[in-house]
Amino acid sequence: MKTISGKELCSILEKKGWLLKRITGSHHIFVKEGKKERISVPVHKNKPLKIGLLKHIIKLVSISEEELI
Repeated sequence: MKTISGKELCSILEKKGWLLKRITGSHHIFVKEGKKERISVPVHKNKPLKIGLLKHIIKLVSISEEELI
């Protein structure tokens, strides 16, 4: 699986219709109308996200690994 940074994941979420609700410290909180889930993405400069967190987020958002490119 390709690793991406929090900044890159935020831009992918915005393209998929998720809205940035707020920023608390270094965590960007996204919401989407019609969904009860909130997605919290840690944005620490350009550090890559850990694989487990990335897999969990893409499962919640229902995107494929190919869309991360």
